[in-house]
Amino acid sequence: MSASAVHGLWTDLAAPADGSIAKIPAPTIEYAQLSPVLIVIGAAVLGILVEAFVPRRVRYYAQFFLSAVALASGFAAVVALAVGGYATTRAGIAAEGAIAVDGPALFLQGVIMLVGLVAMFTFAERRLDPRAHGNHVDSFAAQAASVPGSESEKAAVKAGFTTTEVFPLLLFAVGGMLVFPAANDLLTLFIALEVFSLPLYLLCALARRKRLLSQEAAVKYFLLGAFASAFTLFGIALLYGYSGSVAYGRIAQVVEGTVGEVSPALAGTMGNDVLLLLGAALVTMGLLFKVGAVPFHMWTPDVYQGAPTPVTGFMAAATKVAAFGALLRLLYVVLPGLRWDWRPVMWGVAAVTMVIGAIVAITQTDIKRLLAYSSIAHAGFILAGVIAAKPEGISSVLFYLAAYSFVTVGAFAVVTLVRDAGGEATHLSKWAGLGRRSPLVAAVFAVFLLAFAGIPLTSGFAGKFAVFKAAAEGGAAPLVVVGVLSSAVAAFFYIRVIVLMFFSEPKPDGPTVAVASPLTTAAIAVGAAVTVVLGVAPQYFLDLASQAGIFVR
Repeated sequence: MSASAVHGLWTDLAAPADGSIAKIPAPTIEYAQLSPVLIVIGAAVLGILVEAFVPRRVRYYAQFFLSAVALASGFAAVVALAVGGYATTRAGIAAEGAIAVDGPALFLQGVIMLVGLVAMFTFAERRLDPRAHGNHVDSFAAQAASVPGSESEKAAVKAGFTTTEVFPLLLFAVGGMLVFPAANDLLTLFIALEVFSLPLYLLCALARRKRLLSQEAAVKYFLLGAFASAFTLFGIALLYGYSGSVAYGRIAQVVEGTVGEVSPALAGTMGNDVLLLLGAALVTMGLLFKVGAVPFHMWTPDVYQGAPTPVTGFMAAATKVAAFGALLRLLYVVLPGLRWDWRPVMWGVAAVTMVIGAIVAITQTDIKRLLAYSSIAHAGFILAGVIAAKPEGISSVLFYLAAYSFVTVGAFAVVTLVRDAGGEATHLSKWAGLGRRSPLVAAVFAVFLLAFAGIPLTSGFAGKFAVFKAAAEGGAAPLVVVGVLSSAVAAFFYIRVIVLMFFSEPKPDGPTVAVASPLTTAAIAVGAAVTVVLGVAPQYFLDLASQAGIFVR
């Protein structure tokens, strides 16, 4: 058949019978419901234009103002949607089925916005290091493209350059994190994963001090993250091959066997459980990598230690919130029909994660690596709530994520204050006697450590109680026992740090506690306030998480 004949056949098939011109229907986009994401992504794009056109001397202030306004406005948009009923009665699917606007999505988006705003204050801190050539310096490299120790780097420091690109990178990461737990199809999930992962890879490499360690951390994170993304993408392909769709609701119907019309092609793949089980396992594996669960945790301590500490705090808090939100939606919306298959596996992952995170943390001598293994153990505790497979499990995980994220940002903000001649003094031996040198800073850090340990009257206790209660009611009582024992082991190394700070003699050549600007002070104060409020009076926030704990399909 000639090319013209083929083209004529195609146009004949495409044209309507009445001879009129066929029109492609435009997609319906609910801009108001997507406003939190659009505000943040729009501000990130504006941030790039600021880098291109605004004079260098005012970029820092312009980027800080733009980022703060964007995150505050995004949070206000989330609150407006929640008040408008989109978390409950008006919950639905937006953007042609790509994004879910429901209680869990809005709750997690609100937490991510607030965490991003608080973390952004630590990004903007410029008073902790002594001035270089009369210029304020922050935690980030003067010029990221310069080779560490090179003449160009020295010239950039002398000229007072700062890497203000970190602000739009932070906004892009937050934008991806907002979409990740709200994604309602697998392609949107993958795009959101890449949108927030790529800025984090870059941010990890931008430390002003110990640049080689920072760049090594970024390369490790990038390589392992690329593997995890590949597994996720392969799993998406298998699930599409099984169900003929990437939409969450459609896949769930095919898994449960409630789909209406079954085409011959779909009938041929529906009976192939290998596609389903392998696809579900690979996508879940990619999400478990992001939450830092064992055995996908090996990147966590190296990256947390090497990345600039403000980035570590942001990444440790916000990434966990986004990834657990996506994991909840995958297991509760897409794969409830596979509950008897994924629950035993998650039991094992949760138990091993709690035990290894708690035990290996005991051997750590660096405060950032200790907090990294602590975050691994907490991933196991949160998984206990995921395993409950009931509404209480969802609400308990939402509350735990909100509580944990602010404690984490506050704890890493404190770490930035303890410094010696080489920058941050992260070796535990240098924290000896800190309670006598700076009682207030040590006391605040002790509050954060007690919250991590789950001591009563802190947010950590309320969060652990909620997830363990949900897990026990969901039939996972043995897992709760493992969790309680792991918490007891973890309490040992948290309290060991407190004892080191308050009951050890300070060394004459020990580190000093830098006087922070109001930015870092505000970040620490917000973290401490949330920790105490959620510990002393958690009921309102537990009720809020309970109201928000219903997924829309």
